[in-house]
Amino acid sequence: MASRTINLTDALYDHLLEVSLREPEILARLREETAAHPASMMQISPEQGQFMTLVVELIGARRVLEIGTFTGYSALAMAHALPDDGQLIACDISEEFTSIARRYWAESDHGHKIELRLAPALETLEAMLEDGHHESFDLVFIDADKENYAAYAEHALALLRQGGLMMVDNVLWGGKVADHDHQDDDTRAIRALNKLLHQEERVTLSMIPMGDGITLARKR
Repeated sequence: MASRTINLTDALYDHLLEVSLREPEILARLREETAAHPASMMQISPEQGQFMTLVVELIGARRVLEIGTFTGYSALAMAHALPDDGQLIACDISEEFTSIARRYWAESDHGHKIELRLAPALETLEAMLEDGHHESFDLVFIDADKENYAAYAEHALALLRQGGLMMVDNVLWGGKVADHDHQDDDTRAIRALNKLLHQEERVTLSMIPMGDGITLARKR
């Protein structure tokens, strides 16, 4: 029995993938193409994608909102677990990144569940609230510009149904959040969000050291 989370050596990480990863072929190809992209560090890990697929299935999600889509891996992973008439709204501002996503979504049997909204995410979220979509989503995944994380989280809480789940990526930020020599805007924004969610009484909270750290916050 361990009293704290185990450190993953390269060998242990390889074992984890070998005995647990069930990555669909289309996702593997998308991940491989993204790995060659200059911004590949923005890609989530495959075990995180599989975890997110499982979470969608566990909570019986039908409507998912993704804030920050990049090349579409996480959106497609979650879409695999949505029912055929489920919907995932993907928010991003990059035509370049999402052009890769759209190719794979078009090829996938699950791509018809994904709707891309290409605009600043806060504008999209505000429009949803103005259109009466309060408490209409089962899950919101946040993985976009860090300086707006707190604003995204607040909008997510307004858009989530009671019992809905917010997932926030990069909450450990490569370890920088624990090193106060790092005072750049992104690191400070993630620290602030972590503290905010820790004190937020509207949610039940767990931070998981998977990938670059992912926080789960269930709306009470």
